[in-house]
Amino acid sequence: MPNTVLRHMVAALWVGAVAAFAAPASSSAQEVTLRMEHFLPAQANVPKLILEPWAKAVEEESSGRIAIEIYPSMQLGGTPPELINQTRDGVIDISWYVVGYKPGLFPRTEVFEQPFIMKNAEATSRAFWRLFEKEMRDTEFKDFKVLATWVHGPGLFHTDEPIQSVEDLNGMKIRGGSRSVNALLTELGAEPVGMPAPSVPEALSKGVIDGAAVPWDVVPSIKVAELIGNHTEFGTPALYTLTFVLVMNKDRYESLPDDLKDVIDANSGIELSGFAGRTQAASDAPARQAAKERGNTVTVLEGEALQGFKDAAEPVIDAWVADIDSKGLDGAALLDEAETLIDEENEWLEAGNVSSGPLESTAD
Repeated sequence: MPNTVLRHMVAALWVGAVAAFAAPASSSAQEVTLRMEHFLPAQANVPKLILEPWAKAVEEESSGRIAIEIYPSMQLGGTPPELINQTRDGVIDISWYVVGYKPGLFPRTEVFEQPFIMKNAEATSRAFWRLFEKEMRDTEFKDFKVLATWVHGPGLFHTDEPIQSVEDLNGMKIRGGSRSVNALLTELGAEPVGMPAPSVPEALSKGVIDGAAVPWDVVPSIKVAELIGNHTEFGTPALYTLTFVLVMNKDRYESLPDDLKDVIDANSGIELSGFAGRTQAASDAPARQAAKERGNTVTVLEGEALQGFKDAAEPVIDAWVADIDSKGLDGAALLDEAETLIDEENEWLEAGNVSSGPLESTAD
């Protein structure tokens, strides 16, 4: 056999052997692309300050093996209330979801939405995670991989006409973001109108609603301060808050290699929850200042005016407890437990602690 032919045969066998040994290594280093969808514009505070840093942390800590594509403003189709079903059914892999968009679907979460309970968004978000782990992981959220639970900063009213007492709300059509908020609006004499936050600008401009209950942080992205001139605050504790979850399709999570599951898990849980609550609430002040610079009126209720709202809220809490009891749960016990956890987390924060966020060390 000529030497040139022999050399070519040896070279071919060597290349084949290298390829055979290389194949398993290439397979184990496969890339995973996860699609995340949410309902806000990309420049809004939650995607910009929470979701995008979280995705970046996961990508970096997986050494690029996980890629996360983020689709804002429902770009993959559907409506904001449908996000939870889309995630459960695998249409998308991950979503950020307002729990109240599906009234009654996750009943235990509503305990954190009761009026005048939330004092600090970070503490309440951490308490939410702790109660989720104990009471919700294997019940209402059993079909999901929950990555974080949190609440926004103090809820308030944004209206055409000023609100200085409970009586001023009588007959007003106000957008509410959850069943709990709508129950409160009804008790206050307003007419609740349920709709996702992105629908608020059009509803205000067309006169479908007279105002909206949304936190300050979302006001710039949906241009509320440009459409109305009055904002009514209630101090601490907050009039209300809403609950959010960052959820992943459970089968998609289970399909990941163990080391990539570890990356997801390391960037999930109570630390992410607390960070998200703190970050969203921290976006309130700039939005409030921008509204004042536009010449809008910000009213902070106190004294008898504030007490009137607190008195009106009591029947709302009692009705929620009774409704939860009718579902076979113990509403009063759930409320007590949530308040205890919130107090414990507030004490933890007052001791100088802070939740670790994406790309930050979570070491003790």
